[in-house]
This record gives sequence, structure tokens and C-alpha cells, in this order.
Amino acid sequence: MNHTNLEPKSSRSESDKDARILRQGRKLFIREFEKQLKELEALIGAVRALPVVEDLNRFYRIIHTLKGSAPIFGYDRIGRLAEELVRLWEWTQTIDPDQALSLTSTNPVQENVERSLGLLRDMNMEYDICLTEIQMDEQKDPTGGSMLRTLKSRLLLVDDDEVLRSYLTRRLQLDDCIVDEAADVESAIKLLRTHTYDLVTLDLMMHPQSGYELFEFLKEDPTLKWLPLIVLSGRNDLNDKVRCFHLGADDYVTKPFQYEELAARIYGLLKRTKNFEQLAFRDPLTGVFNRRYFDLQIGMELQRIERYPAPISLVFIDIDYFKRINDTYGHHVGDLVLQGLAHLLQTNLRSTDLLARFGGEEFVIALPNTTLEQAHSTMQNILHIISSNPVAHYEGKPFSITFSAGVAQWQEGLSVADWVSKADEAMYQAKQQGRNRVLCAAAEKESDPNKSAPPPLPEKKSLLIVDDDPILRAILTSHLEHLPIAITHASDGEEALSLLQEKTYHACILDGMMPRLDGFSLLDQIKKDERSANANMKVLMLSGKKKEDDMLKGYQMGADDYMTKPFSLVELEVRVKKLMNFI
Repeated sequence: MNHTNLEPKSSRSESDKDARILRQGRKLFIREFEKQLKELEALIGAVRALPVVEDLNRFYRIIHTLKGSAPIFGYDRIGRLAEELVRLWEWTQTIDPDQALSLTSTNPVQENVERSLGLLRDMNMEYDICLTEIQMDEQKDPTGGSMLRTLKSRLLLVDDDEVLRSYLTRRLQLDDCIVDEAADVESAIKLLRTHTYDLVTLDLMMHPQSGYELFEFLKEDPTLKWLPLIVLSGRNDLNDKVRCFHLGADDYVTKPFQYEELAARIYGLLKRTKNFEQLAFRDPLTGVFNRRYFDLQIGMELQRIERYPAPISLVFIDIDYFKRINDTYGHHVGDLVLQGLAHLLQTNLRSTDLLARFGGEEFVIALPNTTLEQAHSTMQNILHIISSNPVAHYEGKPFSITFSAGVAQWQEGLSVADWVSKADEAMYQAKQQGRNRVLCAAAEKESDPNKSAPPPLPEKKSLLIVDDDPILRAILTSHLEHLPIAITHASDGEEALSLLQEKTYHACILDGMMPRLDGFSLLDQIKKDERSANANMKVLMLSGKKKEDDMLKGYQMGADDYMTKPFSLVELEVRVKKLMNFI
């Protein structure tokens, strides 16, 4: 007989039996504890009204029993609370029953009653937690419990009441939340600077600083001003509520409250926030952040760096030969490739990194606290992972890709547009050098005072903007006027044709749909007249139509680039720079 296998099996059987007995014992203890709590509350109420030795003795016997029995079943905190109550009322065991009438004058009864009420409140919280633990342990459905469990959120609790913090932390952890605690405003600020939270609960009445001071911190920090905030206050005061909502609170809960109500409020607020984020800031195809969110968040990151200097790098990614995938296999396969790449990028980046789809097959990544060299190394590793594994499968066929990437580290004084342009240009150089590589943008050279004065700047290049929308012309002019170019406007094709007959332009932004003479007809006339000085003018077509036929038509007629409205002004600026040979 093989005894080596029997002993572990027997041991496991005994262990399982012990665990079942302990669980059963804990259930019986909690069931009895509920009755004891009700009796303790009734007794302390009676003592508060009229101290009687008999009531005090009964109260003492119950808490003394709890002090010894609770730790046996693993309820150490209940045992410690009972021990505090025992210390408060130990002196009653030396009283002669005949002294009952003099209790109020000779002993600290009323003072101890008030302290006992606080400890009994803490015991009720412990009972609530213990009962929830037992119920969850008995549930077979892993999704049982509060709806809050489905969100897997990270929360910050700011409250100087240690007992309430501990209670809420344990209850929220049972709902699968990651919870951090802060007892004061200063500690909360340190945590907010270190971690990213989904929601904050804040007590107003704290020492030495009140909760209102944290409001000011959150309001002034652009990276935190949209963080959901629930105020937990012991004051049911209308002025406090109005002030908090004006300061930016999302909800206001008055103490005492039921945990289930607070959990439901947290769930509702987080769910709405996540839904809004999905609609407003997520690319619907890939699920990563969209261009709108990137533009908003990158500005906030740079504001943070101005206050707390640290390196930050930007990566511009473009899939290699993506058009070939779409043309050969169809756009549905191209969409699968985009989704697969986005997923692999996301899973190989840190939670603090910002990944966004920039447009088409282009992605951008902001890497906080990362130097140029570190960012280059990170992207090299990710490129190796992606090029070594299929990013998508369709009808049994795996699809593998590579990408070209440019990396640029932010430098003081560099605008977001120029920063993106630097990373984009490095990506373009990666394409030129054979694709499937990561290149760093060239560092800015420091000025040397001993060098001779630079040569005079060349004459400004000329740009003609042709569009019948005066607002769009004004926006384009405002966004491009910092470039070394002279900008001329035309409100329709005929006016533009007249200007082109009088002057030579280096480039033209041309709207496709205009009255009198549309952009396509104007483009046709420009390119047909080979003797014209503007025959070699670079043309960027703008169109409100997303039809591929229109794009193809524009390119066939001689357009050098084509953008569909609405478009990114940053992207348009990059394309104009390329057309005019600035990059």
C-alpha cells in the first residue's frame, strides 16, 4: 500500500473539516452577536436614563463574554472593542448593590455611557462587515454582491475618523475595490500625486485642515478637476450642500448612512463617468483614447510638468504597408489589424502611459517620467513583440505587421504641435530608412555665443487658402500664421483663379465644394496649363465628403494631399509643413 499519498489526503480532509467547523462556528457567533448588540444598546440606554447596578452588571457580563469569545472565531477587532468596554466598566464590579442610587454622583457613569455608545456604533459596523463576509462566502455565484464589484475601481477615502475609514475600506474591498486611505488633506494630496483614482470620498470636518481645502487643490489641478467626488458629512446643512456642489462635488451623503446606499451612489457615479468617457474620449473601433482626449490630456500633462519637472516623451506610430492590407483583404481585415495593434500596445504599456489613435493607421503614445532613450528602448521592445506575433486572425489566416515609430522628448518652450511634428518627422525618417524601426528625433542644438550670426532668413513662402467658409479661413490663418509664410485668402474659385494669374504661390489649401467655380474645376485648370507659374504649386484638397471616389479624383487631377472635414488642425499643420518643405 502506498502510504505517501494517503497521509496528505487525510491531512487535507482534516483541514477541510476544521474549516467547515470554523465557518459554522463563525455563523453561530454572528447570529448570537446580533442579539447581544441589541441587548447592549438597550442596557446602555437604560443606564443613561437611570443607572442601576443590575443593568450595569448584565452589560459587563455580555462585553466580558465577547472579549473572550470573539477572537476564538477570528473576530479580533470585536474582541478589542469589547476589551475597551470592559476597561470602561471594570469599576462597577466593586460596587455594592446598595450604592445604586449614588452612582450618578460618585462614578463617571454618563461619561462612560457616551464613550460606550461610540464603541457600540463601531461594533455595529463590525457586525455589518462580518455578516457580509459570511454571505459572500456562502454565495456560489462569483458575481454575487454589490454591482460595484463589476467596475474594479480604485478609490481614495479622506476622513479623520479612523473607525469609519477602516469600516468603509473593508466593505469596499469586499466589493473588489482598491482602496487607499488618508486621515488629512496633506496625506490625500500626496496620494493624489502618486496614484490615479476613479473616485474620492471626502469628509468636510477634519483637522488640522478642513475638507474644503482639498476642494481648492482639486479645482486648481487640471489633471484632477474632473475626478468624481462624493462628500461625506456629519452636517445636514443646506448651505454646506450648496457650497460643496458649487465647488464641484458630484454627490453629498449625510452621516450616518447605510453602506448599501453609498455603494449604489458610487456605482452610479462611476458608471456614468465611464459611459461618458467611452462616448466622448474613446475611439469606437479600437477602444483606446481618441484624438480629442489626447489633445486635452497632453496639455494637462505639460501643465503638471511645469509645476513638478520631469521628463516626458512622445511616440508617433504608423503601421507599415497598411494600405496594402486594406486593398488586398478589405477594410474589415484592416479594422481587425487596428484593433489587434491597439490591444498589444495597451497591454505592453504602463497604466500611466497615454495611448491614443491619432487617425487612420496612426497612433500616439505619451510616456510620462520617461527620457528619450528610455522611450526608444520601450518601443523597440514593443516592436519586437508585435512583429513576432500575429495581431489578428481572419478565416483562419494570421495577419502580422510591423510599424515605424518616431520618438521625441519634450523640451521647455516646445509647443504641443511642434512636439508632435518632431515625433512625426522621426517616424517619417523611419519609413524612409526601410520601415520596421524606431527612430529618435534629433535633439535641439544649443546656441553657441561664439558662433557668427546666422544667415538672414529666406523670403517667406506664400500660401493661398481657397474656401467659401470665412470662419474656416480665419481658423486656418490663425493656426498657420506662426509659420514663415505669407497667407492670402480667396472666397471662391473664380477669385482664386484671378489671384493665381497675378502671382506665384508655393502651396494652396483648396476646398472641393465652392460656388461659381468648385475646387476640382479650379485644380483641373491649374494643372492643365503647364506654362503657368503655378503649375507646380503644391495643393492640399479639403472636402466634406469621405467618398474614396472623391479622394481618388483629387489625386488623379494632381492634388498632393487630401483631408476630409472635420480634420485635426495639428495634423493639417504637419501636412502643410511637408508640402512647403519645412520638414
